[in-house]
Amino acid sequence: MENVQCPVDFVLMNENKARLTAFFVLILGAIFLITGLWIVIAFLILDFFLRVNNWGKYSLLAILSDAVIKKLNIKNKPTDRAPKRFAAAVGLVFTVSILILTLLHLDVPTLVITTVLLFFAFLESFLGLCAGCYVYSILHKFNKPFKNKGL
Repeated sequence: MENVQCPVDFVLMNENKARLTAFFVLILGAIFLITGLWIVIAFLILDFFLRVNNWGKYSLLAILSDAVIKKLNIKNKPTDRAPKRFAAAVGLVFTVSILILTLLHLDVPTLVITTVLLFFAFLESFLGLCAGCYVYSILHKFNKPFKNKGL
């Protein structure tokens, strides 16, 4: 297996904060599965939207993660922000899809997509495996030949 180099935007963020935020996404997603309250997904949509657009300082999950990190004195683990933003964009697409399916009362597809979102949130929060980051790296690798040709 070839070593995938992660493209960077040279802006660092705390990986522990990203993992903690993913944990909160996992918790909220589980609450949605148990209760079916669409407002939980609407909240996640807003939160993902804020983080994707570099407005993380307004994200309640990011604020909560910062508070927990400070309270528990968790050390900073720098990582590049670009792949994490891409992963948040994927989360945004998933949550928008979940909300639409919920409002259409399509229970089985809603359950499937929500479960996939929770699986990836679990991987990030407990194992430090950011699937969106891997996809970002692969997409960036395939896009390089086009960038070099001015496309």
